Amino acid sequence: MNTTLKAAVWMIGAITSFTLMAVAGRTVSIELDTFEIMLFRSLTGIVIVVGVAWYAGTLGQIKRDHLGLHATRNICHFAGQNLWFYAITMIPLAQVFALEFTTPIWVILLSPLLLKERLTAVGLISAIIGFVGILIVARPDPANISPGLVAAAGCAIFFALTAIFTRKLTRTQSITTILFYLTTMQAVFGLVCAGIDGDLALPSLTALPWVILIGCAGLLAHFCLTNALRIAPANVVMPIDFVRLPTIAIVGMLLYGEALELLVFVGAAIIFAANYLNITYAMRKTSTA
Repeated sequence: MNTTLKAAVWMIGAITSFTLMAVAGRTVSIELDTFEIMLFRSLTGIVIVVGVAWYAGTLGQIKRDHLGLHATRNICHFAGQNLWFYAITMIPLAQVFALEFTTPIWVILLSPLLLKERLTAVGLISAIIGFVGILIVARPDPANISPGLVAAAGCAIFFALTAIFTRKLTRTQSITTILFYLTTMQAVFGLVCAGIDGDLALPSLTALPWVILIGCAGLLAHFCLTNALRIAPANVVMPIDFVRLPTIAIVGMLLYGEALELLVFVGAAIIFAANYLNITYAMRKTSTA
């Protein structure tokens, strides 16, 4: 099996996991708020991360240095994931996924500020093209702007900040350490935010399997995506990842009667083109360095 086909198999796993997480998140939102979803997702994640790390013998890698950076990263991810769970209950799933694709655009714009990386001309052009796609997807007219759209756009910014701080952490921290603090810190954040009103709801027996599915699917999605990027270049993986949009659009149509909007696909295609332009340029620059 060649590397492209292997990457495609891993990406099928990632796309399936992201789709299942969206469906499960919308299902449990009937009885749990986003903070409660994040709490129980994180508790599931702790069990999985600690179990896998114990089996792999990597528990000893968990250190207590850089806790401030871990906290900053996980606050950003917690905010982004809460906005994502809110958005999938408020607007069509395809629209949420299309706006989530703008995360790399925000990484391009924020990296010079937070990582001191140089903003290239191609990066700036990619960002401009990406924002054209955002305007097409969001259609910023007072009649069209909704809390769900704002949440979907906002989650992409927080996911970009998460990616930037993750890049910083990977310079000194192991994957086990990053995932351990991801799940434990966000369990604490979820408990505080969900319980601050004194009304912490527990998942019913009906919702419990969906909550566990969210925790498993979230970790599995990123595991599959990481493996795909490990064996194939980003300019091969990213086009496959774009299949997430038509997949979730079809799921939204079949399960929730959501219309297939042409402008969402047009805008998402432009956003994808912007991302692909920047990735291709970066890889060409690396290969000639």
